[in-house]
Amino acid sequence: MGVKRKQHGAEFKARVAMAALSGEKTLAELSAEFGVHATMISAWKQELVKRAGELFERGNKAAVAEDAQKMIDDLHRKIGQLQVERDFLGRAARHLPTAERRAMIAPNAELSINRQCALLGVARSSFYHRPQAESAEELDLLARLDRIFTDHPVYGSRRLQVALGREGISVGRRRIRRLMKKLGLCAVRPKPNTSKPNHEHKIYPYLLRDKVIDRPNQVWSTDITYIPMRQGFLYLVVILDWSTRRVLAWRLSNTLTVGFCIEALREALARFGRPEIFNSDQGSQFTSEEFTKVLREHGVQISMDGRGRCHDNIFVERLWWTVKHEWVYLRPAATGIEQKRSLSEFFDWYNRRRPHQALNWQTPDEAYFGSTAAATAKAA
Repeated sequence: MGVKRKQHGAEFKARVAMAALSGEKTLAELSAEFGVHATMISAWKQELVKRAGELFERGNKAAVAEDAQKMIDDLHRKIGQLQVERDFLGRAARHLPTAERRAMIAPNAELSINRQCALLGVARSSFYHRPQAESAEELDLLARLDRIFTDHPVYGSRRLQVALGREGISVGRRRIRRLMKKLGLCAVRPKPNTSKPNHEHKIYPYLLRDKVIDRPNQVWSTDITYIPMRQGFLYLVVILDWSTRRVLAWRLSNTLTVGFCIEALREALARFGRPEIFNSDQGSQFTSEEFTKVLREHGVQISMDGRGRCHDNIFVERLWWTVKHEWVYLRPAATGIEQKRSLSEFFDWYNRRRPHQALNWQTPDEAYFGSTAAATAKAA
């Protein structure tokens, strides 16, 4: 006789989703606290964000919701199972990594779990599997990899394996590759053109070749890095002004989705206007329609690093070294809230008080606002 699946009420789901949205804890911590698989927590969080706007629709929301539901029910009866599956596939980004596809499976959807798994190419057993929390040994290995890679961003899995071996840790390259993928690490160096393009996302041309970048708001750049925690990890995204090295906006998240990247981008645009060019790598967060739409709406030219261009993101890589070696590693945080407060102090210090040799020993704030003020006065 099969094991009966546990059903979770709407109130419980909302509570878990709100906890995830607050960013105070990693997914591993929330999974252990609520006894729910991390992929389900991620799915509930995304659903909460997606449906939040419905609360502020104009008019009689209750009547609109009731009419909309009647219309949906009627359509489902008429168009049948085939259309339901097509709608489901339309919402599901099948090009995403397995973990993100697994998070899209909705237990209470019109389609059965079996069918959703089949359509998304996810093993049914992996959806119900409840992994144990990260072991202390695994977290230590993740932290070591992060430290080594931050010092040597040109290292691939082979050289990381050698570096760990010199520390007395024997690890197979397959495991190192798995952990690198988990942390979103990719060696910053020329490499063969083996990357498979995402055919569902438009890849924009690289616009910075032979371009002199010497003024604020000429080029902005972005990237995501991993921040180790005592249990699990968080992701950090920044928006950086290329010429002055100023960090214009940043966000922390316990899930590697596009939402927190868009939040950082919108804040930078609202506070500092728009750049002429926005450059990023070809990560799925930055090539997504949701992210590029914001840039297009503001009339920003979009540039994307070509595969094999090892120095395209070097300024952000240097920032990651500073973030970790001069701050995060020296001030370990117990919770997401502590980490957010700590990083807020760091970026204030970095922008206002840390001079850069490349800026003639000015701070990023002095370079950014001084140059901006001069350009404004010249234009007047």
